[in-house]
Amino acid sequence: MLYDLLLAPFVEFPFMRRALVGGLAISLAAAPIGVFLMLRRMSLIGDAMAHAILPGAALGFLIGGLSLGMMTLGGLVAGFGVAIASGFVSRTTLVKEDMALAAFYLVSLALGVTLISASRSNLDLLALLFGSILALDDPTLVLIVSVASATLIALALGYRGVVMECLDPGFAAGVTRFGWVFHFGFLTFVVLNLVAGFHALGTLLVVGIMMLPAGSARLWTDDVSTMIAIAIPMAMVANLVGLLGSYHLGMASGPAIILVAGLIYGGSLALGPHGIVRRYFPRRHLEA
Repeated sequence: MLYDLLLAPFVEFPFMRRALVGGLAISLAAAPIGVFLMLRRMSLIGDAMAHAILPGAALGFLIGGLSLGMMTLGGLVAGFGVAIASGFVSRTTLVKEDMALAAFYLVSLALGVTLISASRSNLDLLALLFGSILALDDPTLVLIVSVASATLIALALGYRGVVMECLDPGFAAGVTRFGWVFHFGFLTFVVLNLVAGFHALGTLLVVGIMMLPAGSARLWTDDVSTMIAIAIPMAMVANLVGLLGSYHLGMASGPAIILVAGLIYGGSLALGPHGIVRRYFPRRHLEA
């Protein structure tokens, strides 16, 4: 019974194994990135940048067809383009960065949908928006694993600088001249993980596997390293349970993964040390 429920889908079907490997690799890198986005109060900026990838991926398809390289390159160019353009506008006009980013990502999203619709191609818009994790092939897996590995190595090498720049940018600027390196380096890996992850979860859902485990972990601890240590297994569990649920219940895999991550967040919101139950029903003084 347990074999049929938990193991059989991955033993019998190669596409389920590839989906699991891809989901676990995304979780390893996306969850720590999500923690830092949350600490920088950039959660919605991550969502906006994920949406901005769509026109680049669509252009990559129109130029090179279903080419992993062209669609990835297009997504990278679009993501970096929106990030740079919004930063330039916010620094040279009275428009705040959040408004500039919102404007650019909305236009980008509309442009991407328009390009796909006007091309009358066989590109599946729903797959771009909501992902196709069950359709991952070996080159895409290599891309996802490579980005995850590079992200973990970069975070390990620059951990102290990234934490310092997230928690107190003013202090970071005062003690080092390289705060901008940590800032733009971090944004680079945000875009890289969004572009790698959209092949599996789509431009609308990829940010979910970043932010929901990060938000859940925040409800259990105040320590940054502990948040990362909690967020990663939460993201992995969401991928595993979501894939199993989609297989047994006939659900779409990408949305199922994010729904499980949402359920974990809801449980943490209710039961975590910083959650609702502890806030409104605190333990009595000196109670164990």
